[in-house]
Amino acid sequence: MPGTKRENIKQGLRVKVVKKQDQRSGKLTEGVVSKILTNSNTHPHGIKVMLEDGTVGRVKEIVD
Repeated sequence: MPGTKRENIKQGLRVKVVKKQDQRSGKLTEGVVSKILTNSNTHPHGIKVMLEDGTVGRVKEIVD
C-alpha cells in the first residue's frame, strides 16, 4: 500500500520511509509511526511522518 494518502497512515503503524538525505539513493528506513507531520490528505512524494526513534521522512511503503 502506498504512503501517499494520509488516511492510510496511523500512529503505531510499521512503515518504510525515505529520509531527506537518502532521497537521491532511495535508501528506506523502517520504523513505527509516532507522529504524522503532513496536514494535507495526500502528497505525491509520500506523507511526512516522525518515527518513534525521531527519524523524519516520507512514507514509501506500509509494512503491516
